[in-house]
Amino acid sequence: MTANFSQLKIEAEQEWSQLVNSSKAWIRIGSSMCGQAAGAFGTSVAISTQTSSRKLDVNIDQVGCIGLCYLEPIVDVLRPGSSSRVFFGNVSSESIDGILQYIETGKLLKDQVNIIGYLGEQEIDGLSSLRDLSGFNLQQRVALKNVGNIAPGNIQQYIANGGYQALNDSLELGKPDEIVKVMQESGLRGRGGAGFPTGLKWSFMVRSPGPVKYILANCEEGDPGAYNDKGILEGDPHMLLEGVLLAGYATGASNGVVFIRHGHDGPIDRTKEAISQAYSSGLLGKNILGFDFNFDIEISLTGDSYVAGEETALMESIEGKRAMPRFKPPFPAVSGLWEKPTTINNVKTLAYAPEIIKHGEGWYSSIGVNRSKGTVIICLNGDINKPGMYEVPFGLTLGDIIHEIGGGIPNGKSLKMLQTGGPLGGVLGKESLDMTLDLEEMSQAGAILGSGGIIVADEEKCAVDMTRILVAFCQFESCGKCFPCRLGMVNLLEIVERITRCEAREGDLDLMKDVGQNMQMGSLCAHGQLGFNPIRSAITYFEPDFISHIKDSKCPTGSCEKLVYLPKNTRALGEINRENQDKQYIPINNII
Repeated sequence: MTANFSQLKIEAEQEWSQLVNSSKAWIRIGSSMCGQAAGAFGTSVAISTQTSSRKLDVNIDQVGCIGLCYLEPIVDVLRPGSSSRVFFGNVSSESIDGILQYIETGKLLKDQVNIIGYLGEQEIDGLSSLRDLSGFNLQQRVALKNVGNIAPGNIQQYIANGGYQALNDSLELGKPDEIVKVMQESGLRGRGGAGFPTGLKWSFMVRSPGPVKYILANCEEGDPGAYNDKGILEGDPHMLLEGVLLAGYATGASNGVVFIRHGHDGPIDRTKEAISQAYSSGLLGKNILGFDFNFDIEISLTGDSYVAGEETALMESIEGKRAMPRFKPPFPAVSGLWEKPTTINNVKTLAYAPEIIKHGEGWYSSIGVNRSKGTVIICLNGDINKPGMYEVPFGLTLGDIIHEIGGGIPNGKSLKMLQTGGPLGGVLGKESLDMTLDLEEMSQAGAILGSGGIIVADEEKCAVDMTRILVAFCQFESCGKCFPCRLGMVNLLEIVERITRCEAREGDLDLMKDVGQNMQMGSLCAHGQLGFNPIRSAITYFEPDFISHIKDSKCPTGSCEKLVYLPKNTRALGEINRENQDKQYIPINNII
């Protein structure tokens, strides 16, 4: 289908205007994974049932997360005649009546509902603006600009809020090389972990000939504590699709693939729906928007493989093979998927492209600090009062993230550790709170920002045990293709487990350093090359914890002493034998 964008935009804006100026109340329910975990689907059913029984004629949409995951399920209401939305948090079946009474009467019964605040130009008596709320006021939403505002399953709402405008303008201009230039000058760097300049990566494939080229959107996202890629797909999948289309047009590509881990049904279903809508609207397929540009997008699912997130292993998985890294060269821009030129970007990276093209490189590069331009989406987890998914500008400090946005450590405890950048990242101490969100500064400190996950640990956690958990994950997820990683991860885990059990041998710390160096030099991909990172950083910032285990045979926090170990050759939990010290042991929480 060939579509005229001007007509699409007029129809979308009319539909949006009818929605926001309707005689019906508009109810939006946060239903991303955090909302689902807190009972959003049950809340949605209850609201539908009770509005029907009370004969309330309302519009109801399920939307993405506004970042305040600790307040889910979040429900917001736009009453007829109002220009401001009122947000309710931790909505339960008992509080729905208070929300519906607000719709009916305009009165807010604060004793019945948890009111977060309002958002809009019209002040609501007795409420503060959501923009004054800690955790929201420091956000600067670019990739997440529509998340929580529009229904992800409604392409009209995306278009009405500026969606696909950048694509249409680029096609009208007819200069794909200008897109690459804008992306280069914007300073956008990959958000998947390596931080490689996006525009430069796109330029590599421009020079590769061939009628068939691929753009791959990587949403494998296997880092524990990271969920922002999935958050984009659940809340605004068309932002990703437009980014893929812009990358495809800029590089001369013909096909796109969105790569998602199997079992993540929310992101998968909403992306499938968005792709179907884009085809129906003439935004995918032949002669897109009436221009000489053909592009197709499909979804490819991977199994539970952390290494599948590595770009060459990702391509192996799409081709139906085991997710194992390839040797390079050739690099993907020359010979990638099905031996065709290929560019792989993280979901977040591609989601920035529409706003950058729309507002210009100068606008984006004015945000951030040093070489770290723009914003970053932080997933804040662990011992923190306000866990959530926050998009903030580079340049804030880790202290801003933990205390101003995250609300500090629960129960009056103090911060001990931050684990950043996933299991291959670093373990930082509380002295890192003055560190700036800056890719180079964090790297110099022995940490990486990675996909944006930050796990917070309080004073009762042991750095050795934290390291054990990270190394156990990395060992389990090693694909086994190259022996420095396959054997090195096993050796590192055995040593760290020995230290955790206070059974360390003389020279164990030096031995781990030697193994880590060999892994760094000989491993095929970053999984092995960075495998020693968590140990190196943990020893740097928490050497006393290791020394206490090794020399004093004591865990300084007592947490390691509470671990129950199972002999590795045991077949049943009932066969635990703590006295048998000549066997290798594995903590039960690693296998249950």
